Amino acid sequence: MQKLIVLTGAGISAESGIKTFRDADGLWENHRIEDVATPEGWHADPELVLRFYNQRRAQLFEVQPNAGHRALVDLEQRYDVHIITQNVDDLHERAGSSKVLHLHGELRKVRSTRYPELVYPWDGDLHLGDTCKRGAQLRPHIVWFGEAVPMLEAAADLASEADIFMVVGTSLQVYPAAGLMAYAPRHIPVYYIDPRPQVNYELQRMPNLHIIAEPASTGVGMAGL
Repeated sequence: MQKLIVLTGAGISAESGIKTFRDADGLWENHRIEDVATPEGWHADPELVLRFYNQRRAQLFEVQPNAGHRALVDLEQRYDVHIITQNVDDLHERAGSSKVLHLHGELRKVRSTRYPELVYPWDGDLHLGDTCKRGAQLRPHIVWFGEAVPMLEAAADLASEADIFMVVGTSLQVYPAAGLMAYAPRHIPVYYIDPRPQVNYELQRMPNLHIIAEPASTGVGMAGL
């Protein structure tokens, strides 16, 4: 069975009603990215950061996977599908995808500020004073701007093993995720699905590139896989 690697971004979640920080001049739900998605923002006002992610977590229970998510699940009948997602929601899992790697963390998990290996599932609100089993404050299990991406090496390994690569709903402008194509074998088929595709350097080097200028909900099926 051929290995199909799928890199997904904010566009596929936006179709389910989840807003992205690119929606309004760099604001994410009316907050500056620097205030809610950086280590500096956390140290400056942890209560604001916790409140922000509590709201994002609650929003997850108001939205559902869309046709794009479900189309990727259907591909598992014919391919060994591995999804690498930049999204922190759980819509791929709820749709039924069986192999999902989250590059930027997960909203429904929290981790220790002092012992990052201590990660816990979390569906309610997180507050100051909520601690890990070793007594350290818990924080959102999110990779903020300026932090290392722990799962990047595993994602690069998957990209290098691809027989087919699909990019869905991402502008390919945010690194290091946008650079994953550099690890893919050069001559494999690549399908780039986005209503406003922006072909970056890594995609330009792929001779078997197919661009489908459609949202995920319709574009995944149009790939003809």
